[in-house]
Amino acid sequence: LPSFCFRTSPRLLCAATQQKNPGQNLEEDQSQSQNEQKGEPSSAEKLLAEEKAKLEEQLKEVTEKYKRALADAENVRQRSQKLVEEAKLYGIQSFCKDLLEVADILEKATESVPKEEIKDENPHLKSLYEGLVMTEMQIQKVFKKHGLLRLNPVGAKFDPYEHEALFHTPVEGQEPGTIALVSKIGYKLHGRTLRPALVGVVKDA
Repeated sequence: LPSFCFRTSPRLLCAATQQKNPGQNLEEDQSQSQNEQKGEPSSAEKLLAEEKAKLEEQLKEVTEKYKRALADAENVRQRSQKLVEEAKLYGIQSFCKDLLEVADILEKATESVPKEEIKDENPHLKSLYEGLVMTEMQIQKVFKKHGLLRLNPVGAKFDPYEHEALFHTPVEGQEPGTIALVSKIGYKLHGRTLRPALVGVVKDA
């Protein structure tokens, strides 16, 4: 009996060892697989990461384009609003220029009437003169209402944006560069020169 046990024991030990090894191998494989997963991402994870990066980049580009589109739209809106406002202010510019000729005629007409002749003894001339003066005053009120103002710069410094020099002449007692004579009244529409005043400018003697 002892010899039987002795002969069979190594086999039993070998069988037991063989039965034990598969479980150990499985555990080792699982452990190795987990270590590999922890160490390096799988190909699917790499693809997802790359796709995420692409989408984030596309989102960034779309956001930038959207912001630029908003800024462009705001600039267009502001320019359009400015054009509309300027059209309201200066849309009557051409019409005003035509009316200036009428105002010039009225002014010359009143200036041409001799003041000594405006008497009660000349009722027709007096009435005509007073009517011209009233008409001239009324048209200037209309001009002022619409932002059209006279430029009569006698004694002022010459400004090329508002005045047009017809001649230069020395004038005693006046500073060079000032306006000595206004040949034709100028006008400004809402601060913009519509017609420069025609002037004579003082120069050095």
